[in-house]
Amino acid sequence: MNPNRPPAPYSGVENLEVMREAVNYNRYLLHMIRYHAAGAKRFIDFGAGSGTFAVPCTELGIDVTAVEPDHRLRALLRDYGVRVVADAVELPDSRFDYAYSLNVLEHIDDDVGALRTLRAKLVPGGRLFIYVPAFPSLYTSMDKKVGHVRRYTLATLRASVAGAGFEIERAYYADALGFVATLLFKTLDNGSGEVNRRLLRIYDRFVFPVSRALDSLTRRWFGKNAILIATNPAASR
Repeated sequence: MNPNRPPAPYSGVENLEVMREAVNYNRYLLHMIRYHAAGAKRFIDFGAGSGTFAVPCTELGIDVTAVEPDHRLRALLRDYGVRVVADAVELPDSRFDYAYSLNVLEHIDDDVGALRTLRAKLVPGGRLFIYVPAFPSLYTSMDKKVGHVRRYTLATLRASVAGAGFEIERAYYADALGFVATLLFKTLDNGSGEVNRRLLRIYDRFVFPVSRALDSLTRRWFGKNAILIATNPAASR
């Protein structure tokens, strides 16, 4: 498998469409992307999928280049007016100020190799924002269905990012109540990997805002996801 891009074709397209209904969740992640950009002008969306974040960033006037190997999703991104390539190796080196990747690294066997390639595309001091599923113990049929190779802990995520040469600023868990909800899903897992749209909407509307508020108390210990912010060091690569 090429480590410079997410696997193709993507088996979780149906789940991408379901997750579009998680309005509060997606609004939160878009806020995090923009917040951690810290004034960066040229973005890479690594594993852009159907454009849940690349499209609104582009509509806001941000210079975004998406990396998406699935030809169907690339066509969709182009229809939305997003610049897109199939593989990160197609991007010029030392050109971008910021890269973000949400729920992508867990699909890639050689995540360190993918991150190393991504780092080569960033200017010295360029920033990286990573959001991935957390805790191997939460692995369910849904992970299997969409092609997750792993779920991370803070330790394993830090090791992968540092192994690619980034300097880590901080890392923490997010979505404390999502951790509990995923444990419940695992207990009741029927093996189909299907997301219940009705329960997703209920969680997103009523539970996720509470979970966000709790994260400040639990982020050191647990959460459904892990977040990491890093920089490309100024030293020669």
